[in-house]
Amino acid sequence: MTAPPAAASASTPADAPALRTFRLTVVPTPQPPVSQRPALPLVRHGVTPPRAPHRPGPRPRDVHRRAADFGPTWSSRNDLPEPGLAGRRLLLLVLEGLAGLRPLAQAQRLTAPNLYAGLAARPRPAWCAGGTAPVLLGPVHVCEPVDGVAEISAVARRSGRAHAVAARLEGIDGRWRCTALQIG
Repeated sequence: MTAPPAAASASTPADAPALRTFRLTVVPTPQPPVSQRPALPLVRHGVTPPRAPHRPGPRPRDVHRRAADFGPTWSSRNDLPEPGLAGRRLLLLVLEGLAGLRPLAQAQRLTAPNLYAGLAARPRPAWCAGGTAPVLLGPVHVCEPVDGVAEISAVARRSGRAHAVAARLEGIDGRWRCTALQIG
């Protein structure tokens, strides 16, 4: 049973804080007015819906090319190996070549001629030149914006430092070839 309020106040010590009471007030949230008009139909009969935003399709094929012509030919995605594995192999090959752990000439088959010439001609970056620590490559992320093209990125670590690496692979003659490379 409960004690009367006078008895309860007499039993509490004088230095105890007084209990405050709270009151809960319910406030209605504003709602939009209810419309009596019917909702607009999303699809109207006889009206063509708007076109989706442009997405790039496959690369155009040269229909006037003769069978006797020689040279590189574009490959579709179905004719190419897995881009993640090929990209990982390429990135490790280039990074280890720049670090001096393997000959850079091994990357020549996997890169475009102008890209390889740029890699071979430029001096090695400072983070690659010093030390004997191995190059560790994180997970390779793959994006395929167009049929026969893959863009890959990864994080390379060496001697406690991390560097972003990105490359563009194009399918040429049934294999991936790197046409652009950026090392940060």
